[in-house]
Parts: sequence; structure tokens; C-alpha cells
Amino acid sequence: MRRHLLTLAAFLLGAAAQAAEPPRMQVDPSWPQPLPHGWTLGEVSGVATDAHDHVWIIQRPVADTAHAAPPVIEFDPEGRVVLAWGGPWPGQGPHYDWFTNEHGITVDPKGFVWLGGNGSADGQILKFTRDGRFVLQIGHPGTATNSNDVTRFARPTETRLDPASNELYVSDGYANHRVIVFDADTGAYKRHWGAYGMPPTDRHLGYDPKAPPARQFGNPVHCVALARDGLVYVCDRRNDRVQVFRHDGSFVAEWAIRPETRGLGSVWDLALSPDPAQGYLFNADGTNNEVRILRRADGRIVGTFGRPGRQPGQFHWVHSIAVDSTGNVFTTEVDGANRVQKFVPAGRP
Repeated sequence: MRRHLLTLAAFLLGAAAQAAEPPRMQVDPSWPQPLPHGWTLGEVSGVATDAHDHVWIIQRPVADTAHAAPPVIEFDPEGRVVLAWGGPWPGQGPHYDWFTNEHGITVDPKGFVWLGGNGSADGQILKFTRDGRFVLQIGHPGTATNSNDVTRFARPTETRLDPASNELYVSDGYANHRVIVFDADTGAYKRHWGAYGMPPTDRHLGYDPKAPPARQFGNPVHCVALARDGLVYVCDRRNDRVQVFRHDGSFVAEWAIRPETRGLGSVWDLALSPDPAQGYLFNADGTNNEVRILRRADGRIVGTFGRPGRQPGQFHWVHSIAVDSTGNVFTTEVDGANRVQKFVPAGRP
């Protein structure tokens, strides 16, 4: 009898999960609040949320502008600036190599801030405390070598921390064709892999939607996302697909996303929904300028929001995406759009 009750309970829970409606989002045009000191944003190339639902961005300061905002900015949930810092080594404390083109940002569960850069010589990842104190550099600047070099990156794009193993996953990147993993405390190399979990190569392949799927990642490998159940999601941007792996790099599945998309591709960034099952992925697409909601069970598109444009709720080169614990979605834009937007679940007061 007890086994039958457990089976029924599992069935009902599964049915409820399947019946749950995907989120519907609407823009909050009042967020964020005006920046202090007359600051001006450049291209906002990364966004993250932390354990307190604060929102962090990394942006490329506008050159030769007296009011250029610092590269890293922290906002509270109401959109007020809390902290701002970053930039080349100030000559105090341990030396680090800043980026020629800032790219991704992650705030890990311990509160450390991880940054990347996709400039032509950016071969490093940097780790800071919340208030901008330098902690660790993995890799170093220089000319890119190859996708099996474990001493440096080649224009890395995003990082994600697995708190269970204390491992840092890096999507690498604009010159390499891989995901690479390090110890988050020491920076020691652990492992890396390419498409389908195979060793990566450096052959540059074009994209043809009528051809069989490419056997290696294209450029760039633009994001990596970690689910609580141990799955790893990788943005293969120009190849219009998401590939799914286990933590050891073994291949699980791939999903074609708007495979007719040419040019810069359709899979720019991914963020997981905050529900216990993390049932959905939000997919930012800076070519078609929309955010898609993917069902995580199979990659099926179950919703979209946004369209091309410069008005609130529209996108121009939507580049990065993050979700907080209450289901708010934050997006950033580059190529002159230079902003961060907030979307809230429809119907929320």
C-alpha cells in the first residue's frame, strides 16, 4: 500500500511539474535608478545575481569620457548602486592583469566575483572579493595558443562555480573551442572538453544549417551554465545550439535553437529558472533580439519575450542574462545599446 501511495505521489508531482505554465515576463522600465555622479555606461557585456538578489554588471567604460562608470557595478534589488570598482592594477597589493575588453561576470555562492575578458590578448580569469580586493588570477595575457593549452585561455567568455566540488567552469571562448575546469581556490587545472565531450581542435568551421551538426564547438563558446542536478549547459553560439554534459564532460544531449539563424548565431547566453526543479532555461539571442524560454527537460521553446528595438522591453544585441531567486530576469546589451534591463513575472504587483 505504501509503495502505491509513493508511486501516486510521484505521478502527481510529475504531472504538476508538466502542467506548470512557463513564466511570462514584462519589463520594469523604472529599473535601475539613475546612476550616481553622472556616470555613463559603455557596452554592458555581463550580468549576474548573488545570494542577496543584488545585481552585478560588468561594462566596458566609455573611452575619453570624464563620467565613465567603473567596470564592475553592484545594484541592490531596487536598482540603487551599492558598489562600483575595477580596472587596471592600481599599484597597490598583488599584481593582476586587467582586460582589454571586459566580458563576463559571476558572483559565486561564497560571494567572490569572477571576471573574464574577450580582447585579443585576454587569456586570464580574475577573482575578487565583493568590494574589489584582488584574490586570484588564472591564466595570463598573450597570443592565443590552442584549445588544449591548460596554462591560459583564449578570450574567455563566462564562468560558473560548482559549490559541491569547488570547481570553476569556464567557457573558452572566442579563439578556443572548449569548456575548461579549475580548482576555484588554487587555480589548478582539472579537465577540459570540446563538443560532444571530445578533445577540442582549432579548426575553424563555417555554419550551414543544412549540413550535419558540427563535431566541434564554433566560435565563440559563449556561455556555460550549471544546474543543481549536475548538468552543464554550453552555448555554442554560431552553431545555433545548446549542448548538455555531465560534470566530467560526458555528453548528454544537444538542442538546435532557431537553426536557420546565420551570422552571430542564436545562443548567446543561458540562465536557469529559480524554481526547485529549475524547469526552464532563459536563452538570450542577440541576433534575433529576443529571449526564449526553453523547457529544460528537452530544450523545447515554450515562450519568448522582447523584440528588436531600443525602447524598454526591446533589445539591440542582447548579450547576457541572469535570474534572481524570485524569478526576475536581467538582461544586458552591447553594440551601442549599453544598458541593463529588468523583467518581472507578468501579473506581479
